[in-house]
Amino acid sequence: MNFDVALGERGYEVRTGAGARRELTEVIARRAPRARTAAIVTSAGLVDRSWFDLDTGLEQHVVVVPDGETAKTLAAVEYLCERFISLGLSRDDVVVGVGGGAVTDLAGFAAAVYLRGVGVIQVPTSLVGQVDAAIGGKTGVNLTVGKNLVGAFHQPLGVLCDTEVLDTLPEREWGSGRGEVAKCWLLERRDVEEIAAATREDLVALCVGLKSAIVSDDEREQGRRALLNYGHTLGHAVELLALSRDPDELRHGEAVAIGLAFAARLARELGRTGDDSVHVHDAVLDAFGLPRSLPNAMTSERLIEVMQRDKKAHHDLTFVLDGPAGFEVVPGVAVDVVARTIDRFRLEA
Repeated sequence: MNFDVALGERGYEVRTGAGARRELTEVIARRAPRARTAAIVTSAGLVDRSWFDLDTGLEQHVVVVPDGETAKTLAAVEYLCERFISLGLSRDDVVVGVGGGAVTDLAGFAAAVYLRGVGVIQVPTSLVGQVDAAIGGKTGVNLTVGKNLVGAFHQPLGVLCDTEVLDTLPEREWGSGRGEVAKCWLLERRDVEEIAAATREDLVALCVGLKSAIVSDDEREQGRRALLNYGHTLGHAVELLALSRDPDELRHGEAVAIGLAFAARLARELGRTGDDSVHVHDAVLDAFGLPRSLPNAMTSERLIEVMQRDKKAHHDLTFVLDGPAGFEVVPGVAVDVVARTIDRFRLEA
């Protein structure tokens, strides 16, 4: 299936389905007709996969970066830009990001800043990459104090979500992707009973369709696009603290799932929703096999400290929450209310 991200001259297609990666040559020829060289940015764990048979139709070079969130550093951006220079990449050439959300974030940001911007095509190979990270042009890297604090909006020339490559995903990576799927499921208010019958292709299409429509309406996150951060305020804090202890403790989507469970309880605490909403959130997370309890060592004080540095905050605590008017951004949530909800959330688990 094809989905349009309708942004005028910066618009592009997101193609989903088995074998989508094989359309790379056609997309480059159409969107970057003057390109002569392609730099394929990927991680070491992917280059030996059976599906890594990518053909750009150009002189192509594979540039390997670290796996996972460890790739998202300013040092890695510098490394990529220096490699692009050594390969002679011009403004007419292209970068191809092949990997999970961390790799596509890194490749997109390097493309955004190299020569003040070169074309990038994303070929996400993880579930979280296909349903979220590679679509919409948000690129960036992490700092030690927070996730995605240095970045740029840089729309790709196209996104190819090949569901064939998902066959080789480790189980933990499925969990990471399912967190973002659960977010979209809740935003769309789909029935929990439908989850069991949904195919992999159904889930990818649901999320890609939602994100493509939202980005078309709000490219720079000035309005509706902020809803896609549902569950991420606490989720990013949990992820960052877990990453500082053990890179394998939590995946991104697992942390988002915990953030979704918390957001339902915070909305209830603020009188925006009731117990029914909490029960629906818990049922959806359970159906997707996701965690919904805080790691014991994470105190409310430490979590609030990290959330106050969140890039979506505006000198206060800001959350996406459900309510009588639907999902919306709620700024200025009192610290004591958040702390109380975290403590009660921990007791419920």
